[in-house]
Amino acid sequence: MRSRFQSILDFYRDGEYFHLMVKFALPIALQSLVMSSLNMVAVMMIGQLGETSVAAVGLANQVWFLLSLVVFGVVSGAAMFVAQLWGKRDIPNIRRVVGLTVKLGLVAALVFWALAMFFPQAVLRLYTEDAAVIALGGQYLRLFSWSYAFFAVTSAYAFALRSTGNVRLPLVISTGALVFNILLAYALIFGVRTLGLPALGINGAALAGLAARVLEFAAMLFFVYRDRSSPVAASLRDLVELDFKFMGSVLRPVLPVIINEFLWSMGVTTYSAIYAHIGTGAIAAINIVATIDQLAFVVFIGVGNATAILVGNLIGQGDKEKAFRYAGRSLSLQIVGGALMGVLVYAFAGGIFRVYKVSPEVIADSIRILTVLALGMWVRAGNHVIVIGILRSGGDTRFSLVLDGLIIWIVGVPFTAAGAFLLHLPVQLVYALTLSEETTKFFVGLWRYFSRKWMHDLTQLPAESS
Repeated sequence: MRSRFQSILDFYRDGEYFHLMVKFALPIALQSLVMSSLNMVAVMMIGQLGETSVAAVGLANQVWFLLSLVVFGVVSGAAMFVAQLWGKRDIPNIRRVVGLTVKLGLVAALVFWALAMFFPQAVLRLYTEDAAVIALGGQYLRLFSWSYAFFAVTSAYAFALRSTGNVRLPLVISTGALVFNILLAYALIFGVRTLGLPALGINGAALAGLAARVLEFAAMLFFVYRDRSSPVAASLRDLVELDFKFMGSVLRPVLPVIINEFLWSMGVTTYSAIYAHIGTGAIAAINIVATIDQLAFVVFIGVGNATAILVGNLIGQGDKEKAFRYAGRSLSLQIVGGALMGVLVYAFAGGIFRVYKVSPEVIADSIRILTVLALGMWVRAGNHVIVIGILRSGGDTRFSLVLDGLIIWIVGVPFTAAGAFLLHLPVQLVYALTLSEETTKFFVGLWRYFSRKWMHDLTQLPAESS
């Protein structure tokens, strides 16, 4: 017994791992914390306009959610290349990967912009039949869709910077943009008579979000290109070239990530459609709890993304044994941390609901959903580091596609839909059925980690064409 306990202590007695983890995870977690906190403030401001406005913005943002996850698939897939290439200090190929990421992100942004601009009401009818919600949400959707391209380009550079170890610049830029977003949103949502600004309601929130994305985009390009020394400062040639041999080498492992994120995001937005069909109050409660979820999850996002950087760098350097150990440490820390965070969320987060001007029934549903969220936090935290920090950083994107992109449709969506439409369960129990997906993913992903089959060297790319 003593020897087993000692071996566990020895497994965690690694100063280098914890130094690097804090170095990378802390800024990423802080960035997520700022984003989640300010998003909560934005939802609280919109919450002063009533549950119809909360539901309208929540459903309109499902299009943004889908785009953000497709873009995340592109940039996180490319980031596994950048992390491994940075392990070899192959800057020319890093810049070529960044150029390809920008192009792919802009294509995705154009598709979602067209949907939001020309078919906003048709899109929203997929989630709800409430005419008031559709009318409000359609206006918001059209205005905010102009930010999609700026977001896609900024994300490409931000993830590449993180993968080369520069986690501070994305933190500073996104924090500044989000603070600006909140201040401007307050002025445009409620109006400022002394400045001659009318109260625009949720349209004001959309305009503020657009202005913040433009500012974030401009700041990112300025700081990346001001001295041209950044490893992610892709040239104009890198941004416009169409080297199909190179694109094929990168897209083979990246394409499963994009498909994965699209399928997973469609599954999550299907969950939202199921909640919305239960009632407007149900989707309002889900959106309120989602802000707490985002806030509670920031630490796990930091650890997951930091693990991806560390593991990717080590695989690029050829040290697969060390990569396996680092991945295992992060996985166990994530599980224990998720359980502790669940306790804290259950104990302290419920008081936030008093801020919202919604019905008592919505508040009661929110408290019940929060309890389920707290119970499932550990398994979701574990899955995040398995998918993002381990499988993708190791280039095991096809297995990750099955694990993260298909299980949600094979297990999660059918169980959740059956709970809502066949058993007519209350919203908190329908929400609980989504954990069937998370539990399945966790045990399959754990098996894959111990198999060691997820570690692949991605650094052998074709040379640049003349």
